Amino acid sequence: MAKGKKDEVEDEFSAKLDMCLTDGIIKTGSGVLLGALTSVLFLKRRRWPVIAGMGIGIGLAYANCEYELNPKKKNTA
Repeated sequence: MAKGKKDEVEDEFSAKLDMCLTDGIIKTGSGVLLGALTSVLFLKRRRWPVIAGMGIGIGLAYANCEYELNPKKKNTA
């Protein structure tokens, strides 16, 4: 019985990590794309908007993943 419960917990954790990885790829790629678009259209092909967009995407993905893996408990006092 204990083995089944352990496998269930591992599967849930694995699914959460997969979701975090997918979210990170999507958000980082979107940040790079928006940064490149901004750079090409408005800033004469500078590099910093691409780097900033990538950083924002990674930061958002990290925050979402941290919340998903360690949800905070609400105080109902």
